[in-house]
Amino acid sequence: MKPAILLALFVSTSLIAQTAAPKAPTAAPATKVKPKGPTVPADAQWNDVTAWGVEGRGWGDQERKRWYDRLPAKAEKTVTPAVWGLSRDSAGMMVRFKTDAKAIYCRYDLSKANLAMPAMPATGVSGLDLYARDAKGQWKWVTCTKPASQHVEAVMISDLTPGEHEFAAYLPLYNGIDKLEIGVPAGAKFEGLVPRKKPIVFYGTSITHGANASRPGMVHTAILGRHLDHPVINIGFSGNGKMDAAVGDLINELDAAVIVIDCLPNMGPAEVTAKCVPLVKQLRSKHTTTPIILVEDRRFTNSWITPAKAKFHDDNHAALKGAYEQLKADKVGNLHYIGGDALYGTDAEGSNDASHGTDLGFLRQAEIFEPVLRAALK
Repeated sequence: MKPAILLALFVSTSLIAQTAAPKAPTAAPATKVKPKGPTVPADAQWNDVTAWGVEGRGWGDQERKRWYDRLPAKAEKTVTPAVWGLSRDSAGMMVRFKTDAKAIYCRYDLSKANLAMPAMPATGVSGLDLYARDAKGQWKWVTCTKPASQHVEAVMISDLTPGEHEFAAYLPLYNGIDKLEIGVPAGAKFEGLVPRKKPIVFYGTSITHGANASRPGMVHTAILGRHLDHPVINIGFSGNGKMDAAVGDLINELDAAVIVIDCLPNMGPAEVTAKCVPLVKQLRSKHTTTPIILVEDRRFTNSWITPAKAKFHDDNHAALKGAYEQLKADKVGNLHYIGGDALYGTDAEGSNDASHGTDLGFLRQAEIFEPVLRAALK
């Protein structure tokens, strides 16, 4: 390269290098950020939920690794590691209480730092979802926490209508709880309501577990619990509801009003054929007259345009129907059956990822389940 060119390049490069970088703006003096919304008063009266218990926590007083685990400690040795890990989420648990308080506070510690998921907000994964009975005794939504850290302390609601009300708070769906307290203003009456007996037991997949509800009270299992005014146990295990005999053994220890088996979304036709009949007969060995409901898998909401998915659902449904017919031929009584074709509706609007329910999909699913459950509970 010629000396003149080299000199020009050197001068140009030097000029660029000497050009000053933009100065960072001078930092403003640090100021304390005030918490948004009302704060819990220092003299709040706190009530530890373990003092009276939650619904959705089966197996009585059997030893737990953590109080809010869904399965007893012994299950770690019998179920798969995946089921065990997922059982530590508090999905389906619900605490009831009465109070004349004008405000409701909560204080709880979450076991996992992951507060949300890509298709499911923190309100559903990690929120505490509050309902109350209205003047006619119907459950209606009140509020839900919006967790931003593993420790949540919040005024859930204030300026409530005067008088005593019955409340129900649903625990997080895809997170665990280390400690939970319900707070009210000092001097307010407060009564924890003990869990009701004879729950409906739902054994299923991530859909039963609660994906992708916007808040814990919007899963179909919770909706059905309110509509039927009946306690519920949710043993849905994301990706791992597979009609396992080890889970069947645990269900056989429960005093269930109804058992719902909704595992097909995690199974293929061959598995359904191999495992459904044995599981139902296993349950019948202890629950001789308890209603058992078999549920077909929901159809992917985009299966109308994806033929392979549509065929998978066709084959899965046929396998479950075949198992159902075999059980009836074997004189296994008090069986009920729910078809899957319209569980999310038929307009392809019930899911945000084709597979899991949105609040709309869960509401539609509950509407299909409800008459079958009402008939089974009679």
